[in-house]
Order: sequence, then C-alpha cells, then structure tokens
Amino acid sequence: MPSEVSTPVAIVGSGPAGLTAALYCARAELRPVVISGVPAGGQLMITTEVENFPGFPDGIQGPELVDRMRRQAARFGTRFIDAQLTRLDARGRPFLLEAGPDHRLRADAVIVATGANARWLGLPSEERLRGHGVSACATCDGFFFKGKELVLVGGGDSAMEEALFLTNFASRVTVVHRRRELRASRIMQERARSNPKIAFRFEEEVAEVLGEQSVEGVRLRHLATGAETTLQVQGLFVAIGHVPATEVFRGLLDLDEKGYLRTREQTRTNVEGIFAAGDVHDHRYRQAITAAGLGCMAALDVERYLAERGTAAHPPTPHA
Repeated sequence: MPSEVSTPVAIVGSGPAGLTAALYCARAELRPVVISGVPAGGQLMITTEVENFPGFPDGIQGPELVDRMRRQAARFGTRFIDAQLTRLDARGRPFLLEAGPDHRLRADAVIVATGANARWLGLPSEERLRGHGVSACATCDGFFFKGKELVLVGGGDSAMEEALFLTNFASRVTVVHRRRELRASRIMQERARSNPKIAFRFEEEVAEVLGEQSVEGVRLRHLATGAETTLQVQGLFVAIGHVPATEVFRGLLDLDEKGYLRTREQTRTNVEGIFAAGDVHDHRYRQAITAAGLGCMAALDVERYLAERGTAAHPPTPHA
C-alpha cells in the first residue's frame, strides 16, 4: 500500500509558480507538500541564460534559478514528492491526491501550478540545439540575437507579436508558415507585413535545424513540391502555441477552449479549496516572474481560505 501523509496545502508543480507558492505557504506555517512532477522545475529547466528575473544583474541559468527557489522553500519546511500527479479526488474533504504508485496525500487545499509546455516541431536537430539558438520565447531570449538573422515558425497573433518583438534586436526575421495565409488577425498581419525587417515564407516547413554547437541555418521544405532550400540564420524561434498541463484535471476543474484552467478572483478555480497559479491558467504573459507573482497570490488566497475554515495554523498575517 502507498504511504499516506496529510498537509494543510498540497502544491502540484515545481516551476516558479509552485515554488513561490510553497515558500509563502511554508513561511505561513502551512507545512506545504509539493508534488514536483516529472521532470521537475518547469520550463526554466530547459532555459539557459535568464537575464530578466529581478535580483540577478549578471543573469542566471534556468536550472540554477529553480534549484535556488527549491532550496529556499525547503529551508522553511516545504516537503517534496518527486513524482507525477496521477489523480486528484475532490469528492470529499480533505482532498485526496495520488502521485505515482507510492504516494497518497490528503490536503485541505490544493494549488495547481503545473504550467504549460511549448509546442515544438518535433525535430531531433531542434531538440539538440534547444537553448543554443532554438527558443520558444522571444521575450526571454530575443536580447541574445542582436544583429542576427532569425527564422520564426508560426502564423497566429502570438507569432506575429514575437516576430515584431524580435525586430528590436535581429537584423532580419523570416516567418515560416505551413499555410498559404496567416491565421493572425488582420491588424497583426498588417503590422508584421509593414515591418521592413520581416519576410515571409508560405507553404513551407522547417525540415532540419543546421549547426553543431549553435544554429547556423535551417533547411526548409515546400509542402506542395517537396523542394528544399537552405536559409543561413543564427536562430530559430518556434511560436506555434503551448499545451497546458491540465489533462489530469479534466472533468474536475473548468478548462477553457485551449485547455487552460479558468479562474475567478485571480486564483480560485470552480472547486472550492483548489487554486491555480502560473502558466496553467495564464496564457498571456508566460514569464517566470509573472508565474512567481501568481504563486504568491495563490498562497495568500489559500492562507485566507484555510483561516476562514479554521484549518490554518493561525489567522492570516500581513505580508510585505
């Protein structure tokens, strides 16, 4: 039989949202338990240099930032279960959470911070060069491509936003799209088309990312003819959407048409006692710092919720 532990609050996910929530809950003496997920750490674990997280003027590697946040949460008593959540039962109270075959957890409140994963092209060369010229976040990494030529894959509003943002740094951005026309709204198309730094390649796909240690080019394939051409570029950005990690919550928590958690009053879900934080419900900003902020908000909401139910260690305290 799997072991069973009890806690006032369980946190599912160990990216910046989950770890910030854990830190705040731990300092409020709520004895949080984090089900970290597999792999743990979220999108930061595949991010190389992070230069836009406050407090690190010289930048920091994504995995190191996660490690520091985890150690800080552990310092105040956070416990970790390094496994994947397989079941959340909300039919009774406290909630029942199962993680893998060996862990059962009872919790008075739950914070879901499972995040969202970028959609990738699925190329071995793309995976090999991820973090070495291949990125899915222009806001995070555009700064590193000053004066470079780039390819961006995608055709929606987010892709156009990313392409326009990249023109602040790159000398040229070529948008590659599988269809004959962009899916972006007319206004976003007009903005992108009117930018002299942006070019378009339609009905083509990236067949291979070229380079050994860093991106040196991409091989494009025309979908109708099969003809292949090579572009000499120094970076590839993929902007074809994200997939929220919410499959285990289907049928229990309200999801929008894209699968993200719906929330009200910032972090509350449709189930009383279950809260959401980070990219699992924020599909607009998707930054480490905004995820951390939402983790803080969820923790404060949980603290108040438990105090109102009389299950907190003490009434909610003011926070700086």
